[in-house]
Amino acid sequence: AEVIDNTTSRGRTLRFLYDGDHGEFKKSLYGLGEAPLPHEIIKRPAEPEDLERFQCIFARHEGAVTAPTAGLHFSKSMLKRMEIKGIESAYITLHCGLGSFNQTDVEDLTKHKMSSEEMHVGAECCEIVNRAKNAGHKICAVGTTVQRALETCVSTEGRIKEYEGWTSKFIFPPYEFSVADAMFSNFQMPLSTLLMLTAAFGGYEQVMHAYEVAIEEKYRFGTFGDVMLIVD
Repeated sequence: AEVIDNTTSRGRTLRFLYDGDHGEFKKSLYGLGEAPLPHEIIKRPAEPEDLERFQCIFARHEGAVTAPTAGLHFSKSMLKRMEIKGIESAYITLHCGLGSFNQTDVEDLTKHKMSSEEMHVGAECCEIVNRAKNAGHKICAVGTTVQRALETCVSTEGRIKEYEGWTSKFIFPPYEFSVADAMFSNFQMPLSTLLMLTAAFGGYEQVMHAYEVAIEEKYRFGTFGDVMLIVD
């Protein structure tokens, strides 16, 4: 492999030279990697089964560095029970990037350079969300990355539009959200941009208090950790 470019988010663009077809190359590449387990929680080497556990049940398209961990709490039976209760689900494609693991290293947050993530919000998702908004129903974003994606493609009228591209939107307090009324989120790691978004949505004081309780009660943080529901 050779480095052919530097990305705007302190990454590298690589070009691989491989003598074989795409399928063989992909198999070799996957053989070099392993599931990105949170070693602060799971004190063992990654196992092949972890790749299956570390995949949301509604994942369809390759491209993410890590799973959007709030989605790991959902099962097929849970989605079915939600459907029976009249709760609609809308799906987007979001390729979570390495920025999910980064801490902020600046005191002035306006100078933080956010990593970009690729996303696709289709027509069906827009129709479901906007119809619910028009009917006065509540919208719950599953995860901070979904929350950021919704705020990326929202119009000035508070309705989402089709979008396919990249987002580097950095959300931190104070911030006025336009789409979601609730958010489902894992407990985020200190100094992370994901924690800042959570504080912006739930209110800084309330979220910090909830995290203090989580620490006292020994909740698990990060990937494969516990989850919280923030409602207005």
